[in-house]
Formats: sequence, C-alpha cells, structure tokens
Amino acid sequence: MPKNKRESLIYTLMMCFVMVLWMSIYNVGLHSGEVSWSVLKASWLGMPLAYCCALVLDWFVVSGPAKKVAFRLLPTFASPLKTVMTVSTCMVLPMVFFMSLYGAIEGLSHTQAWNQLLLLWGTNILKNVVMALPFQLLVAGPLVRKVFRRLFPEGTVLA
Repeated sequence: MPKNKRESLIYTLMMCFVMVLWMSIYNVGLHSGEVSWSVLKASWLGMPLAYCCALVLDWFVVSGPAKKVAFRLLPTFASPLKTVMTVSTCMVLPMVFFMSLYGAIEGLSHTQAWNQLLLLWGTNILKNVVMALPFQLLVAGPLVRKVFRRLFPEGTVLA
C-alpha cells in the first residue's frame, strides 16, 4: 500500500489503468456478445476518456470517503491483508456506481435512447460489481501492488 501522497498518486495511476482497461474490455464484450479483436480495439479507443474520468473520480470523489469508511470498519490492529481487502472493497463499490453511469451515458450516446438511462445504469452496476470486485481483490490488486513495489521500493518515493 502507498505510504505518502506521491506514492498514492502513482499507485492510483497504475490501478486505474489496469481496472479501466479490464472493465472496458468486459463491458464492450458484454454489449457486443463476443470477445474479438474489434472488442479489444473498441475498448482501447474508448480507454483514454474512461481512464481520465476514473482518475478524477478516484482521486477527488471516491478515495477520501472510501478510506474513511474502511478505517471505521477496521479494528485498530487489523492485519495488512484485512486492511487491503477492506480499503479495496470500499473503493471498488463507489467506483462501480459512478463508472457504470459513465458507461450508460457513453453507450446511450450512440443510440440516443436517454429514457433508458436509469435502467441501463442499474443493470450496469449489477454486471460490473460481479466482475470488478473479484478482479480487484484477486488479480488487479495483487498484481499492481507487486509491480508498484518492484518499481518503487519502500522509501524511494519521497513525500
């Protein structure tokens, strides 16, 4: 886990990239009904805007309140694993909420069926939480933490 603001920013940049890329592929694949090169291409092309949106949401909207909730839920001397799992869960749930809205708006911008926004947003939340939470806890979290600490050993990124 990051130890200061600079580490936190670098970690957030890395984590957002992995999560947005994976969730973009997942959502484009869901909506097209297949996983193909065209799905990968569409996911990659839609990535910059989704990535920027996720970064802004993570850094300015979700992170502070999510960490406050997580640390209220944790006992004083919680294990590092329990801390990581709790903070990750408290971050993923609101990010799914907001990014599912982003996905619904982006998807409806092609069809102009704005009267279906709430329905699509709600179904996106359900579909995305089923993928995002396990992916974050089992794949992205461990992978990004490992790569982050290999690139930036503890104490090398100054506050």
